[in-house]
Amino acid sequence: MREACMRTVTHRQAGQLLHNKFVVVLGDSIQRSVYKDLVLLLQRDSYLSVSQLKSKGELSFEQDHLVEGGRLGHMNNGTEYREVRQYRTDHHLVRFYFITRVFSRYMESILADFKHDLKPDVVIVSSCVWDVSRYNRNWVPEYKENLNKFFLKLKAVLPEESLVVWNMTMPLGKKIIGGFLVPEIQDIGPTLRYDVIEGNFYGAMLADAYGLDVLDLHFLFRFSLQHRMKDGVHWNALAHRQITCLLLAHAAQAWGVELPNPVAPDQSKTSLLEYKQTPNQSFCRPGGSMTDSGRYGAPVWQQQLPYDGCGPHFYEDSLPTDSQFGTGYFSFENKTDNNGGSYNIHCGSNGRTAPAVHSSTGNNLVMKQKQTKHQYNPYDRHNPTRHYRY
Repeated sequence: MREACMRTVTHRQAGQLLHNKFVVVLGDSIQRSVYKDLVLLLQRDSYLSVSQLKSKGELSFEQDHLVEGGRLGHMNNGTEYREVRQYRTDHHLVRFYFITRVFSRYMESILADFKHDLKPDVVIVSSCVWDVSRYNRNWVPEYKENLNKFFLKLKAVLPEESLVVWNMTMPLGKKIIGGFLVPEIQDIGPTLRYDVIEGNFYGAMLADAYGLDVLDLHFLFRFSLQHRMKDGVHWNALAHRQITCLLLAHAAQAWGVELPNPVAPDQSKTSLLEYKQTPNQSFCRPGGSMTDSGRYGAPVWQQQLPYDGCGPHFYEDSLPTDSQFGTGYFSFENKTDNNGGSYNIHCGSNGRTAPAVHSSTGNNLVMKQKQTKHQYNPYDRHNPTRHYRY
């Protein structure tokens, strides 16, 4: 499957798709925003504010709860910082763990929780920037070893039907500012974006070798740098909503659920994510069509909400040339689609559009198709095996 561009997943669709599902998000501050956007979408069709994107460790965010760390502990930018958040309703459970290393004693304790407690239905994980910058200047051997340990133990702990997605790190800016770049690593700031490309390669290759899904966010957002924030690391609400839609669309396909394809009033201004079924992928046929009424039937169009967050506080960086990416990393080749066209991200009802990504046949790691999984009906309100607790 190839993701061509943005599609809209509504609040009701997200709620129905993740009905009686336990979702875990593991990673750094980018992954925290992935968690926050998902929690927000489960409640209403709106975007994260700038203050919500920048906040960390708060006692409550949109009716979630800080379980551990954050403002309950010592707020800092060090490798020992902890933050565990949880959003819980009668039929949804979403949890976030802040991690600074893909495998550590802390990660072992998280995996122990999975082993002895509730098993996640979905795990969305990413760890790269901290691994390649904070622990060892010669980070490659240790990072590879830790990736292997993590994937091996994660596979051993989770049931086979759990959906695991490895998010590759998004493009960093030429100049990085803010709390992440502490004085001890100031000198590696200008080259960190190249280390991330190399780290992405190892993470993607090993995740693929262990049979996990890979979402290449570096590749998908390489032409959307206007949605990166001034600090050169974090991204705005539009980018995070696109990530959420990509993740939910893939989960729907993995579970055999067809999300309706809304028909945009102006196709020149709104692009939608389309599934393309190939002959060798026929094993993952949709099990039905999901409308916002929660029943199977014809697609229902939902109007996109306006968003005025594209302002001067966002940062546009020039695109690096192909040679700057380094040789041998196939995912970053600048290729056009078969029709020579490009795609746009819709920026709201005001009609502004921003260039997004090209579809490339050279990148086979962008949301691979999952094999058929034996899942219970996600719309069944009576699931005797699901008991939510803190």
